Amino acid sequence: MSEILVEVAYALPQQQVILPLKVPVGTTAEQAIRASGILTRFPEIDLTKNKVGIFGKLTRLDTVLRERDRVEIYRPLIADPKEVRRRRAEEGKVMKKGGGDMPADASA
Repeated sequence: MSEILVEVAYALPQQQVILPLKVPVGTTAEQAIRASGILTRFPEIDLTKNKVGIFGKLTRLDTVLRERDRVEIYRPLIADPKEVRRRRAEEGKVMKKGGGDMPADASA
């Protein structure tokens, strides 16, 4: 088999694009991205900044693809997930019922 079928995927908040294409055996993730034409369609993609993965697992641009791999191009995160979780935890402490500051015997 001299060609394999792969997909290149990119998602925006309102739109998801998955482009199937046949590439020669030995094609890298970067070569498939370039061959798909997605960089022309979405000029904001910068392969020096955007991370890429295969089926949700981060990978390098020089990774050689296998039959039916889906190369995913990730957008930069708007918020740091750790910071978001920390803020939610702090808000949860403030919003808890019962006040927590009251001594245990104060209700007696």
